[in-house]
Order: sequence, then C-alpha cells, then structure tokens
Amino acid sequence: MHLCGFFFLLPQLIFEKEGVYLHTNAKRSNQDTTIPGFIRIVERAGVPALEWSPLEDEGRSAPAVLYTKKVGHHLCRLHWSFSLPLSELYSLRRARFSLGRNFLVLTSRGGHPLPALHFHRGGTRELFRALQRYIILDQSPVEGRLFLAYPHDSGALSQSFDKLHLFDDGGSDLVSRFIQDPYATTFGGFSKVTNFFRAALRPPGSPTHLRTAQDPSLPPQSDEEPGFELINCGVELGPRPDVTRGEPLDKWEEFLDLEGRVKNPERIKELIFRGGVTPPLRKEVWKFLLGFYPWNSTFKEREDILRAKTDEYFRMKVQWKSVSEEQEMRNSLLRGYRSLIERDVSRTDRHNTFFSGNDNPGLTLLHDVLMTYCMYNFDLGYVQGMSDLLSPLLFVTQNEVESFWCLTGFMELVHQNFEESQEAMKQQLLQLSILLKALDPELCDFLDSQDSGSLCFCFRWLLIWFKREFSFEDILIMWEVLWTRLPCDNFHLLIACSILKSQRGELIGSDHDFNTILKHINELTMKLDLQTVLQGAEAIYLQLTACKVRRRQFNCQTGCAANSNGRTNRKHPNSIKLWLEMVKEDIVYTKNMQSNKMNII
Repeated sequence: MHLCGFFFLLPQLIFEKEGVYLHTNAKRSNQDTTIPGFIRIVERAGVPALEWSPLEDEGRSAPAVLYTKKVGHHLCRLHWSFSLPLSELYSLRRARFSLGRNFLVLTSRGGHPLPALHFHRGGTRELFRALQRYIILDQSPVEGRLFLAYPHDSGALSQSFDKLHLFDDGGSDLVSRFIQDPYATTFGGFSKVTNFFRAALRPPGSPTHLRTAQDPSLPPQSDEEPGFELINCGVELGPRPDVTRGEPLDKWEEFLDLEGRVKNPERIKELIFRGGVTPPLRKEVWKFLLGFYPWNSTFKEREDILRAKTDEYFRMKVQWKSVSEEQEMRNSLLRGYRSLIERDVSRTDRHNTFFSGNDNPGLTLLHDVLMTYCMYNFDLGYVQGMSDLLSPLLFVTQNEVESFWCLTGFMELVHQNFEESQEAMKQQLLQLSILLKALDPELCDFLDSQDSGSLCFCFRWLLIWFKREFSFEDILIMWEVLWTRLPCDNFHLLIACSILKSQRGELIGSDHDFNTILKHINELTMKLDLQTVLQGAEAIYLQLTACKVRRRQFNCQTGCAANSNGRTNRKHPNSIKLWLEMVKEDIVYTKNMQSNKMNII
C-alpha cells in the first residue's frame, strides 16, 4: 500500500508526541518487541494522516503502512513505521494485554489492525483533541473500549474524549487512588478529568448515522468544539406537579397482628416514603427495611432470627480476632483491611456524640463491625466509604449485631458502588446524564460547554447516598426514604437531578468554569434543604412517568402498558429504570435544519 504523491510534498506538522512505544508483541516486553518512537498528525496536500516512526528514523518521512519482516530471529526495526490517512482510520481500541498496560490499537477501514501503541509519557488526551479537528470519534454503546472514527461531514455529533479511565495517562491510576482515598480523589483527581460520559450512544452504521451520512443537504460539522447548543430530547415533558411531604410514621403496634406480623408492609413503606420515621421507632422499623427481619415474621420467629444471627456474627468475629500478629504479618490482605478501617474509624462522624472523644466505645464497635464484614464478604472486604454507611446504622440500633446485619442489607443495595471496576458508578453517572438531558437540556448543555458534562462532581453523592451532603439527622430520613424503594429503585438519581435543578439559576448565566462549578457544588454540603430536595425528586418522577417518549412505547415486557397517545396507563416501581433504558436506546443525533439546534429524538 503506497501513497505515492503525498510524500514528495513538504508536510505540515499538526501534532507530535515523543515516547510512544510500538509493541510488536504486546504479550511480551523486551528490546526486540518494544520500539520507542514518535506519533504525529501531519498534513500533506491538505490530507491529514496519523504517523508513527521509530526514533532512529527521525527526520525521514514515514512510509505507508508497512509491516515487519524477520531476519533470522531478529526484527528489522527500520521497517516498523506507518502512515495512515485519517480518512482510512476505522477505529481506535483501548486494549489491556497480559503486561497490565493499556494499549491503543488502530484499525484501518480495510480491517487491518496496526501494531499496539503505548504512551509511556502520557499524551493520549492531547492526541484525541488533535484528531477531533479532522474526524469524529464515537464510543461504541456495546463496547466501552472501542471508538469508531468517521469524518465530520457524516453529520454525526462531534464530541470530546477527555475520558476518565480511557488511558493510563502519566502513569497514575485513578481507580486505585480512589480506593485508597475516595474523598480526596473525588474532588481532587476527578477535577483534572472532564467529559467522562460524552460519548455517542449509537454506533456508526445505525440507521440514523447512515441517513445523515448519505444526505448531502446536511451541512458539514464544524471542526471546533460545540460551544453552547441546546440539546432537545425526544421526550415531551408536561408540567411538573406540586408535591407535598407527609408526617413521619409514628405508630407501629397498630400495623402488627396478634402474632407480630406486619399487616400492610406497602402502606408502611408509603408512609415512610412520604415522611420518614419518628426517632423512637427507627431501631425497630429499620430492621425490616433492611431485610434483617421479614415483614411477615412473627414475634417468635424474630426472636429465633436474632438468636441465630447473633451466633453467626460472633463466629465471624472470632475468625479475625483469633488471628495472631504473626499470622497477620503473612496476610497482607487482612492487614490492609485493618489498616484502612483503623484510619477511617478515627475520622468518621466524630462530631456525633456517639463517636466523639478518645477511647469511645462507639469507635470500637464501628471498628469491630467493619472487620467482621471483611469476614462476611472477603471478596469485597473493606473499601473507604463503608464506614460512612455503618455509622448511622450503629447510632440508631445502638447494637453491634443488629447494626452488622443492617449493614449487610444496605450493602446488598450499594455493594457495586465499591467494586474496583467502578462500572456501576459509571453506569449511574451515565443514567444521570441521560435524565438531565431530558429534564433540562439547557443546563446540561451549559455544563457540557464548561467541561462539566461528565457530572463527576456527583460521584460522591451516588457513592455513599449523599451521606456527606446533608446533616446527620437529615441523612437518617433520606436513607429510610430510599430504603422503601419507592417510587422506583433508582430514586437516588432523581434526588441528584433535584439538587442540580435547584442550582440552575446559580450556574447558568454565571461566569463559572469547570473548577468553580466543582467548588460551588462541593460547597453545597450542609446547605441543602432535605424536604425541598425530596419534593423536587418526587415531582420529577411524576413528570417523567406522565411524559410522552417518541418512537417507542412501553410494552408488556416492561411492565407498563402504553395507550395510543404514548402515555403510560399506570405507574410501575421500576418505571424510571425502564424509561431510562427506553430513552437511552432511542437517543439519535440529528440536525434540525430550521433552528440549527442539536436534537435527540
């Protein structure tokens, strides 16, 4: 394959990065398989190309794609170089091989993969920015590591690819740092990363992409990053209803039959969702909300459950208590868990009298329950942030065993937040982004224009369910509301939307940039009114469940019937989750020729 005339013209250098290693065999790493060189974007006769050449070829023109040939058992390095016109670039893939490094693998439109590249000195983000001058990179919705390339004149939506976890840029792994210290990383490390989830949600080759690519009447897209464009979702939102909160649940015995069974659990959940629980009842009610006691259990059955759970708890506690110092020295995992727990216990809710002061028995209980949880779920063990979930449980139950089993019930709901892959957190941020696009496209696009469309500042909110955003008493109410799982499983996402909507006036029209937006959101801690936020979240839920979504209807498989005008006939506990999936699948980017606005239909 040769590009005859291109290399007789003086090239224009657009981008260059040294220290990009070409790996001829990514599963092995030695002098014969790892070649240092330069990655460049150059223009020849107005035609941009991506080139790599080894250091010893500095000053020479890179040939067209030319693969290696072996001389005996040695590689002839001078033949390892390539020049690929960007019009011939089909995809870029993030690949992780056995060495544990992240590689960038390019594939041409002919289906030929080029040798893997590793940016030993960083620079992948800068390369992506430079590439965006000429092509659009669209993340595959079915494989997050794959990015498909096509020209600007295809009519697709140009997007930014400064992505979290995209590459090991500079050799620092954000996930590992988050596990070590989630709070510092959330508002420190994440502040350096923008546009976490601005990837396209449909791949090239979908009907909409083909239509826009084949329509010559559509104007070519600008090379510049979009500034402040209105995004309009394919959702017809009606008015947001007024919502009122209720009184907390203050009677319990009247909901029990003679043997102690709860007669109407759904009614109790509705009352709790509407107003929470009065403090004297929390110790009992929380054990039902978190699955320690079944709703249909009798007094006698609950006595048996408590006895059995107490025995089981102390059997697990003995396991770590009986480990000698000498044994622990040979168990780095347990030693690491203990170190993290001891550090976190010393700084968790120390303003609360139950945990304040030195040699406080509350701190000992906090430590022991967390250590025992490591025995209960050794695969997950202890991750920072879990102490924040336990402390309110321990405060309310005032009991080591009951707080432990309540923690296991809570962790059943949120354990994926703490997994090292962070896939659940990424998914929630993506869902939150989709919701915000539907609810307030102007606010969403403003955040995008300030490199804040990733909503990374919401990470801590979702991780520990707003524990550090509200007062200790308020968080007791919020959590018991969320534990009802009403009106939908992911009501916490609507709470996040409610908070963001409440800050709309402060953000839009201001001179905020990425850093000041992050600072403003962080400073909302302890300044939010819980009842207002919950009212807003429920109003958003009612607004969404009553809205029309074009091009698709709920069917019997989703659990919500749809009538002829597209409105749902009844609510469903998971309707927001289903609504999210429906809108996500229906997001298609097109141009509105009359208004020149971007639409999602």
